[in-house]
Amino acid sequence: MLNVIIVDDELLARENLRCLLDNDSQINIVAECNNAMDAIREIHRLAPDVVFLDIQMPKINGLEMLSMLDPQTMPHIVFLTAYSEFAVKAFEEQAFDYLLKPIEQDRLNKTLSRLHKKCPVADINQLSGIDQQLKYIPCIGHNRIYLLSNDDVFYISSKVCGIYVFNQNNNEYFTELTLKTLEDKTSLIRCHRQYLVNLKKLKEIRFNEAGSVDIILNNDVAVPVSRRYLKSLKEILGL
Repeated sequence: MLNVIIVDDELLARENLRCLLDNDSQINIVAECNNAMDAIREIHRLAPDVVFLDIQMPKINGLEMLSMLDPQTMPHIVFLTAYSEFAVKAFEEQAFDYLLKPIEQDRLNKTLSRLHKKCPVADINQLSGIDQQLKYIPCIGHNRIYLLSNDDVFYISSKVCGIYVFNQNNNEYFTELTLKTLEDKTSLIRCHRQYLVNLKKLKEIRFNEAGSVDIILNNDVAVPVSRRYLKSLKEILGL
């Protein structure tokens, strides 16, 4: 049995694919999403074997969304597109397959046959091509998606309730991306198990009497530095 998530901003397209997939008794559709942020959350929550992913979506398209997923837990990706020219780009991003819309049952069956022969979890080595840096960090708030430029980010914190991105005014924005993905796909530096920091915003490093160390940012916010990351931080700064 393969657990599947369908991601497409068009309702009719999702319904059509669902009907075609229902003809395979070994397919279990665990979620349907109409945007990338919902899809990232459901992929983290449900850990599907396969994601059928539309390329042309507003705000964050399918190719951009793929770069925001953690390669260590990457499902098989089958891209959906109405334009054949996107197929080359899809395979550059190490997609398992791509399907041209409108999707035909015979063509889908070939994809499913290959998927059933594969292991449920994608081969990480086959996903090594997904290494482009993020141009922005997608965040959720007030029924909208904020696309924060990396240059606008001062630090990122991992809390019990999720991952939060902070700007110059120390406003916090929730993101579905993992701290590991943000570390790997941005220029932010790990300074603590729960923190990433933008060294371009560095004002000073403060060594406290109690032995703790803080990074003081340009907006005077203090971000803790753990002993584990202090040495590597000094090397980066040439100290």
